[in-house]
Amino acid sequence: MEDLIKRICDAVGLDENTAKISIGHVLGFIQKEFPEGPVAELLAKVPGAQEAIDAAAAAPGGGGLDSLLGGLGGLMGGAKGDIMALAGKLSGLGLDMSQMQKLASEIFAHADQVIGKENVDKIVAAIPALGQFR
Repeated sequence: MEDLIKRICDAVGLDENTAKISIGHVLGFIQKEFPEGPVAELLAKVPGAQEAIDAAAAAPGGGGLDSLLGGLGGLMGGAKGDIMALAGKLSGLGLDMSQMQKLASEIFAHADQVIGKENVDKIVAAIPALGQFR
């Protein structure tokens, strides 16, 4: 996890705590949407992944745009609604859309190294809303 946090800090321009919480939100999202198979393997192979998910879940909400996007996500339902809620959480941490794109790209690149591109492709295929961030 430390390597991934450093990678995110460097690429996205976040402090370590914000990077860890952001990673936790993204990993928590994919865990919720696709809890078995490659996601379970990824979480098992990244030490500290579950702790980051737990820290993100315990982090206070962002309010403002976070609440608005979360509300819109709830109306849309399913993974599409959940991706809006995820964007709202990341926005609440201060990330703009460009930073969210870089965050996801770095997480996927790290996952490619950990569980292989084929398995990451399975995750993206199972959660179509992620395709825009691949």
